[in-house]
Amino acid sequence: MAADNTFIQEYSIKGWDFTRAGEASCEIKNILKQIGVSQDVIRRVAIASYEAEMNVVMYARQGTMRCEIDTTKIKITIEDEGPGIADIDQAMQEGFSTATPEMREMGFGAGMGLPNIKRNSDGCEVTSVVGKGTKVAMSFNL
Repeated sequence: MAADNTFIQEYSIKGWDFTRAGEASCEIKNILKQIGVSQDVIRRVAIASYEAEMNVVMYARQGTMRCEIDTTKIKITIEDEGPGIADIDQAMQEGFSTATPEMREMGFGAGMGLPNIKRNSDGCEVTSVVGKGTKVAMSFNL
């Protein structure tokens, strides 16, 4: 716990490591269960954090997921080192995808990642620099 009673945990995510994909979001889900967060909030956090984690696995070289929990909210920030997003408004549209054929063969690439993050969070901000990476900050009210 931080000095202000904020729980902080950070996870490393490796690009194209599908064997460990989802571990960070699963651990966050388990922490939320242990501290008694409502099932509705846990479900929304699990969906949004998994979508964000999978975006790092599929598109970036590496990234970090930082989870901060205090008495009023959960904040999850994902930052990656990857290709970035050229048009965030377009990427936020349901069905838009830049997934490769290999990703589609694995069942990914429906174009629902960022829309699901936005739909399930109480606050969502996506920033990106082409050629450098993307940052997704989402929050959930408790």
